[in-house]
Amino acid sequence: MAKILRKIIEIDEELCDGCGQCVPACEEGAIQIIDGKARLVAEKYCDGLGACLGDCPKGAIKIVEREAEAFDEEAVKEYLAQKQKPQEEKLPCGCPGSHLKILSPVAGAKQKGETPSALSNWPIQIKLVPPHAPFLKDAHLLVAADCVGFSYPAFHQNILPGKILMVGCPKFDDAQEYVEKFAQIFRSQPIKELTLAIMEVPCCHSLMGIINKACELAGKKINYRVIIVSADGKIVEEKEFSS
Repeated sequence: MAKILRKIIEIDEELCDGCGQCVPACEEGAIQIIDGKARLVAEKYCDGLGACLGDCPKGAIKIVEREAEAFDEEAVKEYLAQKQKPQEEKLPCGCPGSHLKILSPVAGAKQKGETPSALSNWPIQIKLVPPHAPFLKDAHLLVAADCVGFSYPAFHQNILPGKILMVGCPKFDDAQEYVEKFAQIFRSQPIKELTLAIMEVPCCHSLMGIINKACELAGKKINYRVIIVSADGKIVEEKEFSS
């Protein structure tokens, strides 16, 4: 395809720390985290308007004028439609991990000297939970970065009880797919409460941007609590936010 002189984003890989906050800010899905850095997926997906600039805490993104493929709105629509296909289409084998279950804490675990599980739903991966899952109705939804459950030793005792869990990695998973999934949930389900549990590393904070963008797409205003956990397993901060 012929190139033209136009405005387009440029990402400084030296400054970029891979936090991913720019990903949900790009409505065209032109940015992804690849090998730990934000990268432009294709020139034709970038409109050059720079909506992602204000979401980069490191100032690693700027608008430049150079020869590039022309912005292709139809290609963007096809690209986003492909990314937004229902997860069931990607699991033709009928993976057992996608089967819905409502769980109860393990009976008798304390008698064996074990801590009972507080998990009440299955599946828990954001990619696998259907937007219309019955356990989401009137739920206190807990959206957790997947490292939290490993870092915080009292996760089942202090954070998870009474909540419906959805987990994922905002750095390595598809942020735009997350935005669409949560937007569908917020449109179709009356969520009673929302809590985010994230690590203190910068990339985890992009989960807040994902939720805010999903609320915007769904036309909803949601108040939510954020629990921030350190790598050595301590809760370092709790905050209240509004989308």
